Amino acid sequence: MRLNSFALAALIVTLIFGGIAFSTAMNWWQTETTREVAVFTEGEFAGLPNPADIRGSYTFGDVVNNFEVSLSDLAIAFRLPADVDAASFKVKDLESLYEDLPVEVGTASVRMFVAFYLGLPYDLSASEDTYLFPEAAAILQARGNMLPEQAAFLESHIVPETAAETVESAPESPATSVTPTPAPTEHVAPERTVTGKTTFQELLNWGVTQETIESLLGGAMPAPATSIKDYAVSKGLEFSSLKTKLQEAVEQVK
Repeated sequence: MRLNSFALAALIVTLIFGGIAFSTAMNWWQTETTREVAVFTEGEFAGLPNPADIRGSYTFGDVVNNFEVSLSDLAIAFRLPADVDAASFKVKDLESLYEDLPVEVGTASVRMFVAFYLGLPYDLSASEDTYLFPEAAAILQARGNMLPEQAAFLESHIVPETAAETVESAPESPATSVTPTPAPTEHVAPERTVTGKTTFQELLNWGVTQETIESLLGGAMPAPATSIKDYAVSKGLEFSSLKTKLQEAVEQVK
């Protein structure tokens, strides 16, 4: 049987839209990206969402949708400016918002905050450079869900008030308060540990080849004196993920 051009066009349109309708009915058709974090696969927390899987590309709204965390608590904890829509604010943008701080507040900070907020396990050994603001500490202390080791870790990982930038932030929570924390002595990272201040020249000095660095960057290495954090911010990359990859490269040449 031959079909004329009109009949053929009508058949194609019917197949396309009929397929979409069928896919929608079967819940196969999705017009929006579903952001669901991985879950713990073993132990007493098996089946619960894992904060360590929060991505820099997630918004605070995505975090709230995956975890029982208050959006207003997130906004307060991370000092979001009052004119910023917290729900659509991307986690990785904290790294550029607070790039001038001497300590790191970014994606890893959100992961740690959520874990402590809900009393879920979190790898503290990889979090030595991760800090939270006093407002975040106040919220966590008021909730009282932290594991003992998390509470102890938090005490030495609060951003010193003298170092914090003056940022127009969301209103402070009236229900919580925290005793001012004395400014800690400057944190010195263990030798050959990648931090935001680490430069590409230091990576080279540690034995990581330029070829390896460029393979991880997916492009040319910048000027050797450039810090890794500055590079990540300038390229819109998630600093914590890049830092992890580079640290693994450093470990391989030890």
